[in-house]
Amino acid sequence: MEGGDGLVEDVGENGLIDLIERMMLKKLGQGLVRDDCFYQALDELLGKEEIEEPQLVLNSDMFVSKTDAPPQMTWYQMGWKAVIMNISDLVVKGVFPRAILISLGMRPSMRLEEFRQLFEGILEACRAWNITYIGGDVNETEDTIINPTVYGIQSKKSIIYRKGMAVDDVVVANGKFGLTGVGFDILLKRNFNIDEHEEYENSVRAVLEPKILGREALILGNKGLVSASIDSSDGLAKSLLDLMKSNPSTGFELYFDENLIHEEALRYSTEFQSSLMELIFNAGEEFVHIFTIPPQKLEQARYEIQLQGGTLYEIGKVISEEKIYILKEQRREELKYRGFLHLSKKESHDAQ
Repeated sequence: MEGGDGLVEDVGENGLIDLIERMMLKKLGQGLVRDDCFYQALDELLGKEEIEEPQLVLNSDMFVSKTDAPPQMTWYQMGWKAVIMNISDLVVKGVFPRAILISLGMRPSMRLEEFRQLFEGILEACRAWNITYIGGDVNETEDTIINPTVYGIQSKKSIIYRKGMAVDDVVVANGKFGLTGVGFDILLKRNFNIDEHEEYENSVRAVLEPKILGREALILGNKGLVSASIDSSDGLAKSLLDLMKSNPSTGFELYFDENLIHEEALRYSTEFQSSLMELIFNAGEEFVHIFTIPPQKLEQARYEIQLQGGTLYEIGKVISEEKIYILKEQRREELKYRGFLHLSKKESHDAQ
């Protein structure tokens, strides 16, 4: 049974594994490893390149449909996004993802066609990044859970850690902020008909089916041009706070201008009287990559990224005070937003 009107419980675990393998053979040209563990030769991971002090780098970020999937999100988009959000955390460290394992939890009453669409999204994201899917686990849960673990190999000196930034380093990003703020506002708060707001299609797609990430970190890390990095999946405010935790006695001064703010967010804020600060700093799941760069390396960093058709947007600088300030309309004010936190009853920002 390839999908259709059947249920997961009609085929059970073995039937799902067989379906997964058929889909893998069709899309990736590979089958499953039928064993208790998964194996990969180290020389296969390393490839032909010479890697000095090779490090195995792993990331695992869980997708839970109840908290991570807006009602408008399709099963395909859930699978796609679950993989993309794990790739983002690895790539922003300057590490190219090589392989992925995924454990899946689902209700027995899930339709087989829904499962097929979900796994189609997973495999398509793997194919887009040329990542080897090597297997995982399937189990019964009360909610749909996708738990990937992605890994790669990189030289120790080329990995970009959170710790390492210094006062006067320049803060740059590989994209602008606010798209997912708009997207979540449309999908969750205002419950607009998406088809009636095509002018904000980029914002909605940023939430439901985020595009393939930029590879700026891979370039900057290999060139040794970056002092620290993080992705903005928990919101810009919280991401900056996380960098501060890893670098005591530092903070940020950000420029609230066109380098930081996506034009679509600015337009939406004006049209619907929505807080632009909220859209920019508190939304999350943007997967924009944030870097700190020593001032003397900024020109070379820009040049290297422009050679590959990318752009680095200068959005601020590192300061010696443990606070985040916003330069806005010739005023300097402290940022109070704190971003999204799982397992917390607290509001995600203080009064602004």
